[in-house]
Amino acid sequence: MQQLRASQLAAWLADPDLPKPLLLDVREQWEYELCHLDGAQHMPMHLVPLHCQELDAARDIVVICHHGARSMQVGMFLERQGFGAIHNLAGGVNAWAIDVDPAMRRY
Repeated sequence: MQQLRASQLAAWLADPDLPKPLLLDVREQWEYELCHLDGAQHMPMHLVPLHCQELDAARDIVVICHHGARSMQVGMFLERQGFGAIHNLAGGVNAWAIDVDPAMRRY
């Protein structure tokens, strides 16, 4: 699993020549409703084992949470399930709000 800084993810998403990763937000519903990255797919951490087969294992997946700890756990789980291109958003949506989108709501 690769660690991805918020600025690196922003550059990736802004590059029209690169295929877009799946943004997998594993926070709770109330957290997702407060703030999230545009286009993120919401799948709370506790539901990932039940629904991970719905994800495209051949696609780059960036796992996102509040600060990066839960997303790292989910990323490790996905790797054990055979997913190969997993990235953890280091610092989570908090880092995104600080480094990329200061208008994003923080908690």
